[in-house]
Amino acid sequence: MILKSKNPKLKLGILCLFVVALLSVHCRADGSKILATGGVTQVEGAAGGGLVPWAVIAGYAQEGETGFTLAKSKLNTDDFVFDVSGFAMGVNNRFEFSYAKQRLELGPLQAALSLPVNELKQEVFGVKAKLFGDLIYDASPQFSFGAQYKKLDDFTIPEIAGAAESDGIDYYLSASKFWLEGLSGYPLLMNLTLRSSNANQLGLMGFGGDLNNSRELLWEFNSSVFITRNWVVGYEFRQKPNNLSFAKEDHWQDIYLAWFYDQSIASVLSYVDLGSVAGLEEQQGLYLSLQASF
Repeated sequence: MILKSKNPKLKLGILCLFVVALLSVHCRADGSKILATGGVTQVEGAAGGGLVPWAVIAGYAQEGETGFTLAKSKLNTDDFVFDVSGFAMGVNNRFEFSYAKQRLELGPLQAALSLPVNELKQEVFGVKAKLFGDLIYDASPQFSFGAQYKKLDDFTIPEIAGAAESDGIDYYLSASKFWLEGLSGYPLLMNLTLRSSNANQLGLMGFGGDLNNSRELLWEFNSSVFITRNWVVGYEFRQKPNNLSFAKEDHWQDIYLAWFYDQSIASVLSYVDLGSVAGLEEQQGLYLSLQASF
């Protein structure tokens, strides 16, 4: 049975998962994973690329270890500023628990539409579990299943725009594979994610709407080439729903350059194309993310 986002027991359940994971910690990660194979922190807090979660577990923990990541990310487009603070914990290279706080500054849209506030805020609580396969050593890709519970701080603007709910849950299934001799001798990592969601603009514009209030299955893709041990270039694509007649929602994509100094410090610089956001066309800009792992 699918959990209803209005269930008050959901938050307690997610909190209990965090507590159980904390109590199960025996030691911190000793860095036994290959550099960069833990990914970076994506905009909803999960391990992956900037836009797309991967099947990998956050940090560099292996069996019997626990790893942590902290990240701060910012995207500036022509009309918006998007800011994310994230935290994730990987346990035994099998379970991941994450949290992200998102803030979208509306910029000129507030004055143009006489909106009561100039920003939208959302919290995202995530869990992910490795199902089977292995990123590197098995013939099968690594498969993981995840869920992200999202809740807006203020539903006023999304409700005006026609959104149906102020909170919701995304479910996703990711498959990731890393080839050491992937592309002309350069290591290659590829990921495919199938997401079940009715979130508008990640949930920042609420969930469901006047055009569609049902879940959709959405595809997300990432391809990363390791040009050196420390530098990675890649491309991401994320399919988006279109639930609100107020404004169409375009698919997202980006090209990025990631730098991994070591297993403790990483950064990502991306050129992101969000298309139309809240009726403002051609929202493109630079995304910068800094991450610490321990």
